[in-house]
Amino acid sequence: MSSLGKEYNNHVETLISIFTIDKGTLQVLLLRKKSEPYKGYWILPGNILKNNETLEDNVTDAVYDKTGLLNVYIEQCYTFSNIDRDPDNRVIATSFIGLVDSTTVEIKREERKNIETAWFSIDELPKLGYDHENILKRDIEYLKKKIINSNILKILFPSDFTLPELQHVYEQILGKELDRRNFRKKFIGLDLIEDTFEKNIGFNGRPAKLYRFKDDIKEINLF
Repeated sequence: MSSLGKEYNNHVETLISIFTIDKGTLQVLLLRKKSEPYKGYWILPGNILKNNETLEDNVTDAVYDKTGLLNVYIEQCYTFSNIDRDPDNRVIATSFIGLVDSTTVEIKREERKNIETAWFSIDELPKLGYDHENILKRDIEYLKKKIINSNILKILFPSDFTLPELQHVYEQILGKELDRRNFRKKFIGLDLIEDTFEKNIGFNGRPAKLYRFKDDIKEINLF
């Protein structure tokens, strides 16, 4: 192929919305930007694509390099190509969602020097730089469609949980209240979870039964 002119000089970046569950609340991991433009704003983790790597390799490296997380479930979502989305260059973004359980975050995450990160509830987000607010909203919409899948849910809840915690996450993502009795009946009736015969003692309120997903569950849509 012949060389192309400056009008074809585009950059490509990956951006990832990494989600986890903490105490029944869906949270996303953000980075604080330390340089202009948008200095002090929060942004999604990501990297500019090099000529010798794929989008998948790029975003996997970005997750580890900037957040210290390994074994994150990653899935590609959307492409954003607005001409003015970056004030300095013409940059096309491909977004991904990442899912990681809270135990992995707490025990296995490696801290990164000179990189400030924090988890935010999707209902209480800070001001985001660039067009990352719009990208994150689109990624949450994508997760909304995926969260009805039993295997996706198991990634976020690999260990013990209460049914109220599970229901709260569904209500948060779907943006609507669910009937408690019907929700409980559905999950127990689908034979996806099992009683651990333990309770979440030590939390506020009445202790609730702890459940876990069974080892071998069938992949089904829950709603």
